[in-house]
Amino acid sequence: MSRIQPPDFGELSPDISDVLFTAEQIQARVNALAAEISAEYRDKNPVLVGVLKGVLFFMADLLKALPIAAEVDFLSVANYSTDSRSQGLVRLVKDLETPIEGRHILFVEDVIDTGLTLNYLLRTLRARQPASLEVCVLFNKPDKRLIDIPLRFKGFDIPDRFVVGYGLDFREKYRNLPYVGSLKPSVISLKSGK
Repeated sequence: MSRIQPPDFGELSPDISDVLFTAEQIQARVNALAAEISAEYRDKNPVLVGVLKGVLFFMADLLKALPIAAEVDFLSVANYSTDSRSQGLVRLVKDLETPIEGRHILFVEDVIDTGLTLNYLLRTLRARQPASLEVCVLFNKPDKRLIDIPLRFKGFDIPDRFVVGYGLDFREKYRNLPYVGSLKPSVISLKSGK
């Protein structure tokens, strides 16, 4: 993959070393995923479920590209501590408003790395007895995976690098970049206090 220099995006641009996926590449893949999802869920009125905040950009674009009836709902989670996060232990801060028993659920994720948190959330949703429960992810980090998560729909595999943009953040910053790029290691070290 050749290195793409980040386009000027104001004060955020100097912190990005290179672009992994342009806004155009992302939108093309989102549209292709929407076509795959539409073919599978036609006449099923699925509920697309995502975890706030990172999935917001992907979910919005995916919904706009779906030519079928679909509902949307969100969860919000918080980690108890750094140690509990490494074990996939989270607490629900916002639960679903939509009852999902007997419904077709598509869990939509912006990025999956270890799979620990997602595994916990999928177990929680399965206990509510949906008719089906599948996963759609835009950015997959297979090298980080600790738990095998079956992915029904997948956008891109990405390397084990710290990436930001299109909803992905570092300390709540960079979500609004229209592309996905690698954050410079010096920025991570500086802002992490290392």
